[in-house]
Amino acid sequence: MLKATSCALQGITAIALLCALVVRAKTQIRARSGEFEPTVHAGLRTVAIDWIGNDRGWDWDLPLHKDESIHREFRVAPAGGHRAIEVDNVFGSIEVSGSDGDRVQMDAYKTLHAGSNEALERAEKEVTLNVEQESGLLKIEVKHPSRCAWANCWGFDERSYAVEMNFHLQVPRDSDLTLKTMDGREVGVRDVSGTFSISNVNGGITMDDIAGSGSARTVNGPIKVTFRENPRSDSRFASVNGGVDLYFAKNLSADFKFRTFSGNVYSDFPVLAMPVSAPDEERRGTKYYFRTNASGGGRVGAGGPLIRVENLNGDIRILEKHE
Repeated sequence: MLKATSCALQGITAIALLCALVVRAKTQIRARSGEFEPTVHAGLRTVAIDWIGNDRGWDWDLPLHKDESIHREFRVAPAGGHRAIEVDNVFGSIEVSGSDGDRVQMDAYKTLHAGSNEALERAEKEVTLNVEQESGLLKIEVKHPSRCAWANCWGFDERSYAVEMNFHLQVPRDSDLTLKTMDGREVGVRDVSGTFSISNVNGGITMDDIAGSGSARTVNGPIKVTFRENPRSDSRFASVNGGVDLYFAKNLSADFKFRTFSGNVYSDFPVLAMPVSAPDEERRGTKYYFRTNASGGGRVGAGGPLIRVENLNGDIRILEKHE
């Protein structure tokens, strides 16, 4: 009897841990006073749809599959000295590489999984690719019914399909990038020099040969960024569950602020203490209250742009790029 009870308790514990991991994987980082704010992005229906089309999940007896390739080209001339590319995905990866010229080459690979012909038709109608172009701006968005408010996400409906979109884009090298996906497995960027805002939920972020400034944030995955030229403006890199490795060019000059809960901070560069500013003071009656930033940090070289690196579960590495 005791053995049976023990096995039952172990089974319940395993299920609870699995549910916790799934919910954690569906959180996103929101900036509030420079700290993490975990929020559930979608409910059980979205999680289920994700796992259907995920190689790491189950097939859930969806026998029908359909592949589609979308190839389009756009001309994006700069406006006011800048041009911007935005990609807003739901389930799928995003890969971007820089090139000369003012053309954007988009290759999108769409995979549908469905349990019936009716569900397959519904998937084709409900999950669409929307492209908008304005002066100096190209916006690419996957319209997906799983984008819903928390209150409207409970329960499973008869949708019984999953749709994955994987993007490969070649863009002008000086483009400002805004790339977002919920379950992207990976967001990859190579050889760009504009500003960037990269976010993922369940997957890593890799940026190589970068000459720009911006932010890269993910929840469940590592971040690796290699700079061809060091950032000239404030930047931020944050992960909840995964290491953060930043490779900088020689002669780095920047100010760093680190925040980590379960991990260590390593640096190839000498890190000096930054000048300490007096904490904010507030008087309440006869007592004084002081507020100060408890996170660590330091100055590399002569100092410069502020680079925030935040991590909950993983190491932070500030490394020197070697040719």
